[in-house]
Amino acid sequence: MQEQSNQPSPDHGKAVRLDAFGGPDVLDVREVLAPQAGPGQIRVRVTAAGLNPMDWFMTSDADTAARFGLTLPAGFGTDYAGVVDQVGDGVSDFAAGDRVFGGALSRAVADFVVVDAGGETAANEAHHTPDGIDDRIAATLTIAGRTASAALAAIAPGPDDTVLIGGAGGGVGVFAVQLARIAGARVIGTGSPSSADYLRELGAEPVAYGDGLADRVRALAPDGVTAAMDLHGVETVHVAREIGVQDDRICTIAAQVDGVTAANGANAVPGALEEIARLVAAGQLHVPIAESFPVEQIRRAVELQAGRHVRGKIVIDL
Repeated sequence: MQEQSNQPSPDHGKAVRLDAFGGPDVLDVREVLAPQAGPGQIRVRVTAAGLNPMDWFMTSDADTAARFGLTLPAGFGTDYAGVVDQVGDGVSDFAAGDRVFGGALSRAVADFVVVDAGGETAANEAHHTPDGIDDRIAATLTIAGRTASAALAAIAPGPDDTVLIGGAGGGVGVFAVQLARIAGARVIGTGSPSSADYLRELGAEPVAYGDGLADRVRALAPDGVTAAMDLHGVETVHVAREIGVQDDRICTIAAQVDGVTAANGANAVPGALEEIARLVAAGQLHVPIAESFPVEQIRRAVELQAGRHVRGKIVIDL
């Protein structure tokens, strides 16, 4: 008897689906009809999907999902990497067999995704994957890379700056710390005491978050801190203000604070993601993979991601 192939057919494939908004327990892996590329679109055979906090946040309840335009039944995940396997009419920039990465809002954890060939936002885009970047790494770049780039643009660090980065070891922090260092800035990064060596590897000088943070930062930087970004909440914003950082040199990504810029990956400058991919391919920017999971373990992977203590990125293999 002929053995059944484990590879998905062009007409069917696995995808993570949810019929109700909630926690990891609502996520199921199902066999579904594969989407077909229409005019101006490409279909990608996904090999890896990177997880981000926004994935579980925007599917956690109906009100939050509505803000992102999500309705039930819904898919899951946004960052993907893979190979083009279908090209719609009018597409000239991509061909079947091209390696690509990008974003497909709340539908990336699937064997196949369809995106617009000319899409320019993390919700719907594709970019050629540079040689030298494997698919697991490529699948981590879109959301975190765009967000870090937007945060860096908001505070514009340079060689004369000392930058305080709150949540420096998280998915966005991995990029933000290294991009700030590439810009020539000194970086002080907050994290747990156990993350100190990890932060040093990224290029940050570690400092423990929590009570007394302002005094610890002053001890590390007696000449002052000139810019700050809070990648977790608002603790770093308050500390930055306390030690004299001006509001126009502070930004957040996960909270709204009056007078402080809220950086959003959707507002990253054109070409930001391609530049990050170039830096990765050139070996100037390193993306640590905290752990990878087969798609069948999606619930376990999201539980780990939702714990907000991951050092680096989590990837789903498809």
